[in-house]
Amino acid sequence: MSIAGGLHLALERGKAVGCSVVQLFVKNQVQWAAKPLTDEDVRLFKKAQRATGIRPVFAHATYLINLAAPAEHEWARAVHAFGDELERAEALGLSFVVIHPGSHKGSGIEAGISRIVRALDELASRTRGFRVKIALENTAGAGHTVGARFEELQAILERLRAPGRFGICLDTCHLLAAGYDLRTADGYARTMERCDQTVGVASVVAFHLNDAKAPLGSGLDRHEHIGRGHIGLAAFRLILNDRRFQRVPMVLETPKDDDADVKNLRTLRRLRRKSR
Repeated sequence: MSIAGGLHLALERGKAVGCSVVQLFVKNQVQWAAKPLTDEDVRLFKKAQRATGIRPVFAHATYLINLAAPAEHEWARAVHAFGDELERAEALGLSFVVIHPGSHKGSGIEAGISRIVRALDELASRTRGFRVKIALENTAGAGHTVGARFEELQAILERLRAPGRFGICLDTCHLLAAGYDLRTADGYARTMERCDQTVGVASVVAFHLNDAKAPLGSGLDRHEHIGRGHIGLAAFRLILNDRRFQRVPMVLETPKDDDADVKNLRTLRRLRRKSR
């Protein structure tokens, strides 16, 4: 949800379209600099959360942050920026912050993973005692991005000094783009089995429910409205009715056309079976 005009307005906008969970940015998502978070910002946000009843609320890191950057000055700037976002999220009482692991920019996947682990260990140390966690998001696989394969996310998690501070956010568009075919019952079962054998399904703390404009294995991060892309409705029905994820928060990152959020939420809720 947009934070234009104030962080608290994201919750009010979410309530207006029928959301029970909200993801937001804690600052402008395409700028490094940001005004300090004030006590009044926090007060208004928590007041809006009480008024709307929306829980949980979590954040997405700004898109500029690259924890795998091979250049030391770029890496240090990314760590500093993400540390600031974690401090903001902690002050707001958010559950976790979702972040794309990063791009190794041609230095190689192993070098990229090492840089990410170093960054996350540094951030965990700087924010020792914080409640807010970090959720690594699987990526679509284009270019030099890290995290398209479950094994890459596993390699990061296994090397962290404080693994309890971290989780995984699964993006459905990214899964399909990376070659995981979750469109049928068998394909979905294989995908989640691989997830469980690597990062563990218990580490999944959130979902981004997005259809895909590009086909299986494309590597393209192009989100589409639910049921109107290459994923189709069957995969979302399987996710929404998977008992392992009944308490895992799920949000949309679909195109913001007119009343698209209302329509996409309605479509998803029709797919979910009533409690037995």
